[in-house]
Amino acid sequence: MVALSAGRNWQLLAGQIERFRPRLVAMAGEEDARLLAESLAGEYKPEICWGVDGLATVATCSGAQVVLTAVTGIAGLLPTVAAIKAGKHIALANKETLVAAGALVTKLAFERGVNILPVDSEHSAIWQCLAGGSFAARSQLPGDAINQDRVAPCAGMCAAEVENIILTASGGPFRREPEDLGAVTVDMALAHPNWQMGKKITIDSATLMNKGLEVIEARWLFGVDYTKIKVLVHSQSIIHSMVEFVDGSVLAQLGLPDMRLPIQYALGYPERLANDLPRLNWTELKALTFEPPDEARFPLLGLAFQAGRTGGTMPAVLNAANEVAVESFLDGKIKFTSIQTVVARVLERHTTMPEPDLEEILMADGNSRREAAGVIASL
Repeated sequence: MVALSAGRNWQLLAGQIERFRPRLVAMAGEEDARLLAESLAGEYKPEICWGVDGLATVATCSGAQVVLTAVTGIAGLLPTVAAIKAGKHIALANKETLVAAGALVTKLAFERGVNILPVDSEHSAIWQCLAGGSFAARSQLPGDAINQDRVAPCAGMCAAEVENIILTASGGPFRREPEDLGAVTVDMALAHPNWQMGKKITIDSATLMNKGLEVIEARWLFGVDYTKIKVLVHSQSIIHSMVEFVDGSVLAQLGLPDMRLPIQYALGYPERLANDLPRLNWTELKALTFEPPDEARFPLLGLAFQAGRTGGTMPAVLNAANEVAVESFLDGKIKFTSIQTVVARVLERHTTMPEPDLEEILMADGNSRREAAGVIASL
């Protein structure tokens, strides 16, 4: 490990510095960097940087072969682009990068010969299932003559063999109760039944926006049309996703809801590494249930499909409006159900740019955040 970033959690990073001895670290702000520097009492002291430039410095650090991008939100886009330009393979846990700039990022990765290795549990599952297709025996690296359109290894290069990609969703804490989602509190929405995650992604899981973002990400990772991407609610979170092939065979990846496994798979690729993580106990696994998502109750999923099909700047607008709305809900400024209202209104008011460059994507993001703030002020 040569470099680390840690947002504002300088206390945790101080312990990681002592354990892993990175030569470079980054914090969100200059004050966080100062506090970190003052906390390092030992002899070992890495170079410390901060801000957007600090993230880019970490992402392009010499000596790193793989960059794990796990920044929340659109903030992950620029350092990921910088890492790709520097020739780093990307272990991607920041779905907003491909949501906002999927066409641009995948094209750049292909041009630079860079793999994008999925870290979200659902996309990791699809990636692992696709390795069971006939194309896995033909090729393992991107950029060859057989598979010119893929970014993730064993993905997207043989869409003719894939009938459907099936993303599973836990359904969050509100699949059926309460009947009135307008009464949902922040604490209720943060109580995810299966996963321990950050606040923003936990709220997205409660609204099913997280699954909508994953739909758009899957389109770019695996090169399939939206007509071939399905969502299925699987409340146990044991099957992390599935691939249905044209012959009717379905491959699924199963495991306990533990993010350490997909992270390890991406970082260890192409090897599958041994570990001592907890295993499924098949004698205790009583039932695996499935149901379609209730898009009337959770309209953000449908809005994500709509934005993805429209393309251009629309997915970036979807993401920006949602980030602002979720932050306002967490701050107690709007109701849980107002998140969908904000997103829908911002999408309605946006005129799509069909083939945006990076500057235009960031401009659409900024404009949509201001538009969302105006909608919230009017509620």
